[in-house]
Amino acid sequence: MIVPSAVVLGRILTDLGSTLVEVVAGEPDPARPVGGVLIHDARDEPARLPGAVVLGVGVYGADQVVALVQRAAGLGATAVIVRSPVAVDESVRDAATRTGITVLGLTPGASWAQVAALLRSLLAVDEVGTAEDREEPPVAGDLFAVANAVAALLDGPVTVEDRNGRVLAFSSRQDEGDEARIATILDRQVPADKLRALEERGAFHALYRSERPLYVEGVADKPRVAIAVRAGGEILGSIWVVVGEPLTADHEQSLVEAAKVVALHLLRRRAGEDVERRLRTDLLATVLEGGAGAPEAAVRLGLSTQPACVLAMAVSGDSSAPDRMAAGNRVSGALALHLAAVHPRTATASLGGVTYAILPTASDESALRVAEEFLARIGTRVPVVIGIGRVAARPVDLPRSRNDADRALRVLRGGRSGARFARLSDVYLSYLLMDLADRVAAEDELPDGPVVRLRAYDAEHNTPLTETLAAWLATFGDVIAASATMHVHPNTFRYRLKRLMEVAELDLTDPEARFEAMLQLRLMPPADRPGTPG
Repeated sequence: MIVPSAVVLGRILTDLGSTLVEVVAGEPDPARPVGGVLIHDARDEPARLPGAVVLGVGVYGADQVVALVQRAAGLGATAVIVRSPVAVDESVRDAATRTGITVLGLTPGASWAQVAALLRSLLAVDEVGTAEDREEPPVAGDLFAVANAVAALLDGPVTVEDRNGRVLAFSSRQDEGDEARIATILDRQVPADKLRALEERGAFHALYRSERPLYVEGVADKPRVAIAVRAGGEILGSIWVVVGEPLTADHEQSLVEAAKVVALHLLRRRAGEDVERRLRTDLLATVLEGGAGAPEAAVRLGLSTQPACVLAMAVSGDSSAPDRMAAGNRVSGALALHLAAVHPRTATASLGGVTYAILPTASDESALRVAEEFLARIGTRVPVVIGIGRVAARPVDLPRSRNDADRALRVLRGGRSGARFARLSDVYLSYLLMDLADRVAAEDELPDGPVVRLRAYDAEHNTPLTETLAAWLATFGDVIAASATMHVHPNTFRYRLKRLMEVAELDLTDPEARFEAMLQLRLMPPADRPGTPG
């Protein structure tokens, strides 16, 4: 059993902040431990519970909020939650600052039972591990039980779907549905033509605007009744029931109540997935960084018994940071799915804008093929590049593989090689030049020499002598070919060549001098200057 670190306030805010709660007063400390959930009762003095989150049910107005904050501080609590909109004035802010208690507002329409159950779910850290470490059935199994209960109550086959029409759970008796429902169950996805038909009829717009069930007919052979599953203001998914006629008022109310139960399961499922994803990210980072905890982390990831290598993927190009982040998130998930199909023990996580994957393999040639196949599948719409590290025979060698992958990735992102994937050995010279350029930039100057003198002369006289030298070296001294690249007559090129040798004090018959000039030009490529005189 993997036991992660204790739940902290930062995790609560991350898991619930987009849906149920928001900070309205106080400066939350993300690392502050959360030890439990207490429900406020003005007529009862609860037991002291250090680190508790206190649910202020029925607390309204600034005076009551201040009293709750002070009472929570006396209990050693971490935060309080009160129903939004919260009456926040100077007294509330002062109380939060003085006591260190964070005041959170609960989204209007959200259920206190939902938030209490979800908080307790998050706090049950002994039940959270990777998928194969759990002894109890996953939350999706509970959804199937709920679907069966709704089907029995409403006498029709049920599906629970996310906002994209993917089936999360379904009841028995699906054979009583129609062809569209059977196709949905087999593919675990509502058929595309049915989704389009529902969108064209405005069914989803009506469904998500209403808190009551929606009767839909004419899209499939049999009518449907659907209800949105929401938590606060967020739509989490929907429940769809195949029916023969509109529901009675009692059955409608039963479906409304069922939607609240499903919302709790979907929130718990999402929170559990987030916790597991963070856990795997932490384990993968531990393995890649090495150190005393790396062997145990490798065991937890199932990577301790076979050789593996590290892949590092990132978005290249000049897109803005938000665009790169969005594109990176999309392709990160796609890479995880692709690698999971290649090998079930592959571990993938995003760290610092780079997606790292540990791929069990005994050959870097195999890793190259995997990277090539993935990039071929996603196409060129997203400019993604992948660096590949050496094969590590043992987990302790994986940090070296990651270092290789990072260095190869840097070259690929710089665009010097033109490739979309590579091992370090494939781009090693380019990496050395980039590393040397970094050192030169750190010193803020190149040592004085022929190229530096040429650059200074060109800057002062607006001449193309540096470009002339670069063209001559790139064509191995072929004046005809070099002059063609600069679109000048060979005689003009010969004159410039003679002039640059004088200005730079450069002997082009000396192999050492040519090598030094080539190296400095690679470190400081000549800039394109339109309109240079011939």
